[in-house]
Amino acid sequence: MGENSIVTEIKGLFYDFISSLTKFKTMENVCEWMVTTLSKQLNLTDSILYRYEEYTKKFIPYVREEKQINFDSFPYNALHNSVYICETETFLTLKSHDVLYGAVKLNGLDKASFSLEQLENIAEECSNFFYYNLNSNEVLNNGQKYEQLYRLTKKFHSTMKKNDVLVELISTLQKMFPFQMFYLFLSHDSNDLQNLPIKNLDYEDQSADNIKAMEAYVTGDVQAETSELDNETVLYIPLKGNQGIYGVLQVLTMSGIVEENNNIDFITLLAGAAGVALENAQLYEQSNRLVKDLQIINETSHELNKNLRFNDIMAYMSKRIMESIDCDEVGFIYFDKPETNKILSGSTEFFYSSLAEKYIKYFRKEMEKHSEELFIGDISTVIQDAAMRSVMAVPMIYNHTLKGYAVILSKEPYHFSLELFKLVQSLVHHSTLALSNSLLREELETLVKTDYLTKLTSRNYFNEKIVQSMNEDRQGTFILIDIDDFKKVNDTHGHQIGDEVLIQVANIIKNNIRERDIGARWGGEELAIYLPQVEPKAGIQIAKRVVQKVRELTNPTVTISCGVTYWTAGKNDTFQYLFSLADKALYEAKHNGKNQVIIKEELE
Repeated sequence: MGENSIVTEIKGLFYDFISSLTKFKTMENVCEWMVTTLSKQLNLTDSILYRYEEYTKKFIPYVREEKQINFDSFPYNALHNSVYICETETFLTLKSHDVLYGAVKLNGLDKASFSLEQLENIAEECSNFFYYNLNSNEVLNNGQKYEQLYRLTKKFHSTMKKNDVLVELISTLQKMFPFQMFYLFLSHDSNDLQNLPIKNLDYEDQSADNIKAMEAYVTGDVQAETSELDNETVLYIPLKGNQGIYGVLQVLTMSGIVEENNNIDFITLLAGAAGVALENAQLYEQSNRLVKDLQIINETSHELNKNLRFNDIMAYMSKRIMESIDCDEVGFIYFDKPETNKILSGSTEFFYSSLAEKYIKYFRKEMEKHSEELFIGDISTVIQDAAMRSVMAVPMIYNHTLKGYAVILSKEPYHFSLELFKLVQSLVHHSTLALSNSLLREELETLVKTDYLTKLTSRNYFNEKIVQSMNEDRQGTFILIDIDDFKKVNDTHGHQIGDEVLIQVANIIKNNIRERDIGARWGGEELAIYLPQVEPKAGIQIAKRVVQKVRELTNPTVTISCGVTYWTAGKNDTFQYLFSLADKALYEAKHNGKNQVIIKEELE
């Protein structure tokens, strides 16, 4: 065989390979065929093709078991000549137009059988063959990639859901690049995407991958790092829209698998298309959320303008918040007195437990210090062992005075979005006036129906409740009470002590009747009790118990006399008649020695 016959033979085989292609061959197929052909034609033990990766400055073997070669450690002569020969190694470099694409290591070459010129010609034919196939693959791959990019971009913009965009992005990349791993660095408000490989973007996280991801997120530029130890390349590609950046795509790959810069460019383009689609989806969601929030605020304002009772307002607000916001606990805290917190109705059970005490104490301190809203992603940084991590707290301010606050909690950290916080602010601000007016109205009502001294009901309210009971119930017992020798108490001890005695007797009455029973100040030192649905026998026992407790517990000691009467359905009794009977019975109790109970069933 002539000196150039081996070169001609290899060139012919390369040409035949290219001419006979009936279907697409990957570069792995091409390289495997090329090294097999070289090994056979040059009678080698084997040959190894290294692909030069500009991005990582490494020579990557197509046979993965072989070690990579760093650019700096590659033989200098092999980089600047087409052939490098030494005692132990022979390399043919793959170049075209002064661009380095790789090298072929010829193991077991009989150097005496080939001239330098032959090897240089073989290197040239190998370079041409490799470059031609590389270009052909790139053209075909690029056509397929950009067809995929067009299809995906079209699909991205046909949906207005962020989840769908991210799912499509990751699934497509995993199909196109099966040897890579993909992760999404997203903000904390994306924790609901449980089916995706998500990592949190966290300014406080100082881990290496989070720092790189934050750098890509802030700058909007692709970031890269390589690990010599793990033989790994990691890319951080921002999901960039027209108005902002909505996350970072992390690409983990063994060095050499992201082979060409155009692969990186393609992934970057795909990430950009996803970023724009995310932006559009987010704007769409924000507009829908705004419309929904305005509807909620409008409906809430309409409901609050109905002059509801205080408990009704609190129940409505609690229900509205729980319906509108995914949360675990809702509380309404009222600053009843200095250093005293009143848990208002509508609050969930958590706020009545000991677990809530540290939260309530902390929120009050912050509210009194700043009178500003609290929006805390993870309160465990200030409250140790916090069961509830996410916090939204809004002060209730009326006439420039801090009245209390509404607070919403979630067990999950960073659970609430800024949009939800704005909604809560609006709801609380709209409700504060209604709450304050309702409290004032009910305080006035309480003043009207309550005796200012004894805190028993007033006589007018008492009379109304008896009349109502006589129209609705089947029976009831009426007890009229008079403090014995009360003038003597005033004359001996003074009117202030007399008032204190009245308060003591009133408290004894309150402590010895049911919640549905009514105690009243009838006038002066006269008091009264009405027991709806209580028969006379039980009413007498209650009256006797009150007489006994007054005698035992008052200081200075006083006694009382009681006149008891009752009514039953069907007798056509009137309230005036009921009062006349009780008054007559009280008169007899006083006349017969005081400190006793007399019952009167009929007037004589």
